[in-house]
Amino acid sequence: MFPANRSMPSGVVIPVLEYADVAAAAQWLCDAFGFTERLRIANHRVQLNVDGGSIVVAEPKNVGTPNGHSVMVRVLDADAHAAQAEREGARIVSRPETYPFGERQYTADDIGGHRWTFSQTVADSDPASWGGEMVSP
Repeated sequence: MFPANRSMPSGVVIPVLEYADVAAAAQWLCDAFGFTERLRIANHRVQLNVDGGSIVVAEPKNVGTPNGHSVMVRVLDADAHAAQAEREGARIVSRPETYPFGERQYTADDIGGHRWTFSQTVADSDPASWGGEMVSP
């Protein structure tokens, strides 16, 4: 359904969970719950796989929500999606922007204050080209 991008985890809905120690949290989630490391992004983010799904472990400053989590959702058209969300009352935190990792993303808060990032794949980006380290596809 979505174009391939080596820099983006699989799945349509991807939880992003904050941990003070990203490396320790990623290791614990792998050991305790059977996740496998997919991609490391410096020392502030790790993508993990589990049975066809994914999560992202991130430092608190990378998500920026008071409740310690956000949700990433893949969409086909970030601009149209953002326009619809704004018309319906979502608070747009960051407007659609294209990033070197091959995704066009915007971020919004819902009516309950939950943070959402919507991501459109625009290119198949090799993580090594922007500083990511592929661990296991």
